Amino acid sequence: MIYIYNDYGGTHTTVLAAAFHLKKLPRNVELSKEQILNTAYFNKLKASDMGKIIFHGVDDEGHSVYTVGRGNSKFFVPGLKNLFEILEKGIGTGERIIFSNTSPTVPLSMTFGGLFSRRLGIDFIGVPLLVKGAKQASAQIVHLVEQTKEIAKQSDQTVVVLENKKDFLYS
Repeated sequence: MIYIYNDYGGTHTTVLAAAFHLKKLPRNVELSKEQILNTAYFNKLKASDMGKIIFHGVDDEGHSVYTVGRGNSKFFVPGLKNLFEILEKGIGTGERIIFSNTSPTVPLSMTFGGLFSRRLGIDFIGVPLLVKGAKQASAQIVHLVEQTKEIAKQSDQTVVVLENKKDFLYS
């Protein structure tokens, strides 16, 4: 099975989701600034990295974990879904793919932090907002990862796309 966490930029909630999924970050304690900023690819990707599927590791069940920034495109994930279905029919890879949208976990502070840091290059404003947002969102991201893994186990579809609307998450 392949997990692909996706959102707009692919550099904040997605990489945190991958790190939680791979147990590289603790789940039941507040993350420190250092843990957040030292997470692979956190706040490091640029607009030119959108669409690149980035490998983060293999989980304890042998499943590969990736992230991708899809930008504003509403067609990116459906297009990939279609491509993987075509490949499965054509060459029969036997792999199941789970796309999980992390966007619903993004708090306002992270949105503004990403704008200041990634878009405008003003890190002294953006990075503290990103850290604050990551701390605010971490429990929701952990929940999203656990729900994603549970749905993946229960589904028999070759390609599963989870939009993860706000009501999917707990408050």
